[in-house]
Amino acid sequence: MRLLTTAVLYLGLTLGANAETPHDIAALEALREEQLVKLTFHETPVPASEIGFVTSDGAEKSLADYEGKYVVLNFWATWCAPCRKEMPSLDRLNQAFNPDEFAVVTLATGRNSPQGIAKFFKDESIATLPMYRDDGMAIAKDMNVMGLPVTVILDPDGMEIARLTGEAEWDSTSAKAIVSALLASD
Repeated sequence: MRLLTTAVLYLGLTLGANAETPHDIAALEALREEQLVKLTFHETPVPASEIGFVTSDGAEKSLADYEGKYVVLNFWATWCAPCRKEMPSLDRLNQAFNPDEFAVVTLATGRNSPQGIAKFFKDESIATLPMYRDDGMAIAKDMNVMGLPVTVILDPDGMEIARLTGEAEWDSTSAKAIVSALLASD
């Protein structure tokens, strides 16, 4: 029954999005279940940070590098137990969708050594997520991240359209339905 409900809501979102709002927020909210009920969709998209972050090889990158894709942006830290718990599900979510349209971007914010991040990724068999760092918490502060973990969804224009504070199972049926509906709405 849940699958039928999800399919009907997904179809409604795909067919019923209006021209003024890029997404049918009510239909997206109806797809939220379990931990994803904490995911809040914004009536008006919010600009994401333009501040750069550091890649695993020491280069600088920014969220603008992901424009044209939907992005699940996760703020986390190696010392944060809920962050560590949800990271494998973010990795599985990243693998579930076309990388030309979708990406999971993880930003270790605050004091996280490159070695500590690499060890965690190895220990947890994280295969596809980037090892990015927001060393001075500049992006986290710019995007009003108060506590960890925080996950935001960015649209292809680089605008924040949703936010969840706390951990979630990001490869759940609900999370995949929300990402699928977003991808189908464009």
